[in-house]
Amino acid sequence: MDEIDHKIINILKNDGRAAYVDIGKRTGLSEGAVRKRISSLIKSGDIKKFTVQVGFKTGAKAITLLSVNPEYPTSEISQELVRISNVETVHEITGQYDIAVMISASSITEVNKCVEEIRRVRGVSNTNTMIILREW
Repeated sequence: MDEIDHKIINILKNDGRAAYVDIGKRTGLSEGAVRKRISSLIKSGDIKKFTVQVGFKTGAKAITLLSVNPEYPTSEISQELVRISNVETVHEITGQYDIAVMISASSITEVNKCVEEIRRVRGVSNTNTMIILREW
C-alpha cells in the first residue's frame, strides 16, 4: 500500500459511498485508476467490507468484552463472532478479557439479542456488556 491507497481508504472511512470520480479528484487519479486500486485493496484484504453505521438517533451501540475458555482457540471464536448479525467489529485484545466486540443495532432490544447470541458461541465463558451513551 502506498500513500494514495491510504488516502483512498481514509476517504472511504469517512464516506463509504464516495463516488470513484470524487475520490479521483481528491487523489489526482482517474476514475478507472481509483476503481482498480479499490478492487486491489479489496482483493488484498486491506478493505474488508463497506458498511452502514447506525447513528444514535436511530439505533444503539455497545461494547461486549469476552473471556474465552482456554481450551478453545481465540481466533476460531473471533471468526464465528464476525458472522453474527449486528456485530460491527471483533478485536482480540490483551488484559482481563480476550475479545472486544463492537455491536451496532437498531435498538437496545436488538443489542440484547446479539449479546445472547454471542453468549451461545462455544468457548465464550464470560461477557461484560457496556451500552455506549455518547460518541464524539
